[in-house]
Amino acid sequence: MASPTQERTLIGLCDGQLDEYKFRPTFLTNKVGGRPNWLPVISPPSPRCRRCRAPLVLVVQVYCPLDASPYHRNLHLFACPGAECSSRSDCWTVLRSQCLEAEARTDSGPKQPQEVPLSATDWCDDADEWGEEADGFGAGVEEEEGGLVPEEAAGGGDIEVNIGRQLQQLHLEEAPDTVSILCSLFISVVDESDLGGEDEELRHAQQLLREYEHKEGAMMAELEGGGGGSEEKYEKTRARHGDAVFSRFMKKISLCPQQILRYCRGGCPLFISEPPCNVEQMVSACGTCGASRTFELQLMPALVSLLQTRGGSGGQVEFGTILVYTCRNSCWTAGSKSALEEECLVQCDPDHDLFR
Repeated sequence: MASPTQERTLIGLCDGQLDEYKFRPTFLTNKVGGRPNWLPVISPPSPRCRRCRAPLVLVVQVYCPLDASPYHRNLHLFACPGAECSSRSDCWTVLRSQCLEAEARTDSGPKQPQEVPLSATDWCDDADEWGEEADGFGAGVEEEEGGLVPEEAAGGGDIEVNIGRQLQQLHLEEAPDTVSILCSLFISVVDESDLGGEDEELRHAQQLLREYEHKEGAMMAELEGGGGGSEEKYEKTRARHGDAVFSRFMKKISLCPQQILRYCRGGCPLFISEPPCNVEQMVSACGTCGASRTFELQLMPALVSLLQTRGGSGGQVEFGTILVYTCRNSCWTAGSKSALEEECLVQCDPDHDLFR
């Protein structure tokens, strides 16, 4: 596995609603919400919340193959929509799945004509274009459900019985869809280095940030002027450092406040609040190969308002930022049918109203 010669940060943006009646997503699709699209060889898991045992909802699906790797590669991020759960790390699940091109072709059945790909930048240098889909992937299930009635059922009564059985089977297979599903949205991508132009909205956002920093600085000066014991001074210093972390976060995203995802495998995460001093120790080693985990991507505050459940039912997924760490080796056993769990850390929004 080759690492990029230069650290690049890619920015994910919402690119409109994904209508699954008009566009059939596959594992190649980068998206928010909807149903997960697994690689053809993967047995679909059903992750549940470790706290309340409720089914998790898909928040983000990312197609992110690595440079010089022969594997297709996906990350699926799931969260519990419970009011008291989504702000906890143990109520999120990150699953990584991979398969070889030959395995994908074998399991995908007859190849169908491809749709015209959408123009987009890759997550990685060797990645396919976002939105480039092949109708053949996952088509087997639909063809089996909607296939012709077998010739043996030529009699009129037998046809009705077979149709009834097929409808009953279809109903049973769709039963899991009663769980909450988030509205599906396309994700497009830009290189952060390409974000340079200023417009009126950006200048306004930067002005608000400067005013916020000035106000916080004045408040800190007033507090420090009031004296106090060593314990009080320690708390003030800690609060000031926390404000500095948040200020850096706001400055970094000011070029593109609407970003919903940042991708930089092997790079440094952008903390929204002061991280624990032992944050590196909090990220455990890979449970499969024992290698350390490295930062890969994070979800951003602007995503929260877009996470709406279909039909308006269910809870609300809320967070400040979600930091995702994956196996440094991206270990995988050829022919494996089970997705591997990675790790994530949740940071709550220190100022909830800022992103409303």
